[in-house]
Amino acid sequence: MNKQYRVKKSNEIEDILNNKDCFYNPFFSVYKLENPKTSHLRYAISVGKKLGKAVVRNRIKRQITAILDEINIDSCNNVDVFIIARVKVLELDYNSMLKQLRYLFKKHKLIKGDKND
Repeated sequence: MNKQYRVKKSNEIEDILNNKDCFYNPFFSVYKLENPKTSHLRYAISVGKKLGKAVVRNRIKRQITAILDEINIDSCNNVDVFIIARVKVLELDYNSMLKQLRYLFKKHKLIKGDKND
């Protein structure tokens, strides 16, 4: 995804967190905020130091970004999403991460349910 799809400013991330529209599971927390200023979905990813050294944290961020590319969220307009990876995410492989994030995006009604999930 291009840089235009990222939320970078800390005050924008705080706005998403303060909205309290959150769904979570043992692996991820996903916050959502409607944003009429944008015409597309924007996202931010947080992976804390508890998950490991920089190599591990960056791998998790790359996997989450690849999952966002794979999930069909292009139809979501005017939405900012903040994804927080929890410590238990280290137990998951890529396909399990995909399944867990897809489930949370369905709960937020950002994607439609698939027959194969």
